[in-house]
Amino acid sequence: MASLNVGNLGEYLREQRRNAQLSLRQLADAAGVSNPYLSQIERGLRKPSAEVLQQVAKALRISAETLYVRAGILDAERDRDEVETRAVILADPTLNERQKQVLLQIYESFRKENGFGTEAEAGIGAETGLDGRTESDAAADDPRTVGGSDADPRRTAG
Repeated sequence: MASLNVGNLGEYLREQRRNAQLSLRQLADAAGVSNPYLSQIERGLRKPSAEVLQQVAKALRISAETLYVRAGILDAERDRDEVETRAVILADPTLNERQKQVLLQIYESFRKENGFGTEAEAGIGAETGLDGRTESDAAADDPRTVGGSDADPRRTAG
């Protein structure tokens, strides 16, 4: 069987599995894939789907995005900074899982705010202005609006 140019992915997976001190069988069980299939992935003989990569990443407690880049599913140049940032957060042993997820959510919200979020990159979601902000973002920052609705600045409370 010829190599499918996923050797880099296989080598990386093997390295991550060994760092996690897992046998091939243990990782296969944790990821819900067969032992021979995982072995073929590590040897560069099979190209796994994004779903399988996600399961393996979860079992290894590493970033699925990193595996997607190595498998050629994501564009490495465009996504490298985001992937590396996510990988560093997920790999930090001083943070618990909840803290990691909260940090990732904050990071993603800042990326979206600056026009680089997943939805903005894919061209999905709210229309944005030249500054990359949606109408609702601008309304929230406008002192003339309260709670997202226009308020008459001449009215006083009470």
